[in-house]
Amino acid sequence: MQSTVPFYREPLGLLTDLYQLTMAYGYWKQHTHDREAVFHLYFRKIPFAGGYTVACGLSAAVDYLQNLRFTEGDLAYLATLRGNDEAPLFEDGFLKFLGAMKFSCDVDAMPEGTVAFAHEPLVRVQGPLLQCQLVETALLDLVNFQTLIATKAARVCQAAHGDSVLEFGLRRSQGIDGGLSASRAAYVGGCSATSNVLAGRLFGIPVRGTHAHSWVMSFDSELESFRAYAASMPNNCVFLVDTYDTLQGVRHAVEVGKWLRAQGHELAGIRLDSGDLAYLSIEARKILDEGGFPRAAIVASNDLDEKLITSLKSQGATISVWGVGTKLATAYDQPALGGVYKLAAIRERGGEWRYRIKLSEQAVKISTPGVQQVRRFTRDGQFLADMIYDTASGGAPSHTIIDPLDMTRQRTFDGDVEHTDLLVPVFRGGAPVGEPVDIHQSRARALKEAR
Repeated sequence: MQSTVPFYREPLGLLTDLYQLTMAYGYWKQHTHDREAVFHLYFRKIPFAGGYTVACGLSAAVDYLQNLRFTEGDLAYLATLRGNDEAPLFEDGFLKFLGAMKFSCDVDAMPEGTVAFAHEPLVRVQGPLLQCQLVETALLDLVNFQTLIATKAARVCQAAHGDSVLEFGLRRSQGIDGGLSASRAAYVGGCSATSNVLAGRLFGIPVRGTHAHSWVMSFDSELESFRAYAASMPNNCVFLVDTYDTLQGVRHAVEVGKWLRAQGHELAGIRLDSGDLAYLSIEARKILDEGGFPRAAIVASNDLDEKLITSLKSQGATISVWGVGTKLATAYDQPALGGVYKLAAIRERGGEWRYRIKLSEQAVKISTPGVQQVRRFTRDGQFLADMIYDTASGGAPSHTIIDPLDMTRQRTFDGDVEHTDLLVPVFRGGAPVGEPVDIHQSRARALKEAR
């Protein structure tokens, strides 16, 4: 598996927290850096008080791992770091080791668009302890955010009940990288297009957009602005009608729409960006239908999210396209997924696995030991349950599932029940394997699994 589009052009060896490097240095000093280890990346709690999460970010993670190395400039910078005694933090020998290091781990992961649940590993990394440790921060950074946004997008698309959802969040996103990552993840989660043109170019996402209030305000009248836009771009006419008087704006759109039709084009729709969207959409639909444009779309924007979309639908709104920006691209109501990356097993080369567990007074923070895989049980294509099991235990896993937070909750399946293991090979010995990550296949998977 490999990235179809280079998301990051330069090696990102320094995309890490300092403590990953200090631990790596410690492993190297203690001659334990080549011990084989297994780490799992997972989250403890489903975001947005929801019932599922959509895995995303694998493409960027693959791109990062394919290009992982430390440049001469990186090593020169690390040589300048000092400890409390003002002596160099790292020995020259360690820096030379980093400069020569080649990523050699095995990586397995859930394909993008897969619905996942708490404590299930989204990514499993197995290989030299030092390398597994070094990639922790970057993998969390790349997978956490995109998984969060893909999940938010899936929730918004569910609320829209099959209507088209457009991602409009670039201007409110957290910088260039946040905007690109959000646009990509929103598409994987189910959005049909984005306003982000760079994301369209890089990832092959459809792009949508027409004009803003400033276009209307730059003319002496709204009607004049619509006519000018129609003359300029007759094949892209969705008029923003709420600059002055919304319903009068719809009437102006109808008037210009008739001119468009006479020129062999068609009015694509109108956009509402303020006011009582339910009432205005109902009245706008009447005006459009009576004017001869029953197929013209009504697009709505204005701080939408899944809750507001659900409310508007319950009020009978006639909106058919939803432009969702700030609250999608920033995961407005939950700004972080809270994913973690934990050591689960370690061994000397060729030896027996020695399991590791992180204990806590909070049961939710106790980690799961072992070399984990996630098995999904289905019947006639319908989801039944997921099971986390240890691949290194030997033999086929039991079909009895036990809730780790409540041992009295158990469920047993017949031996012939349909099942699929969700973690698939991504790297073997540091080399990418399998098919490239395809964003359109990822979106199709999410739409199917999160329906």
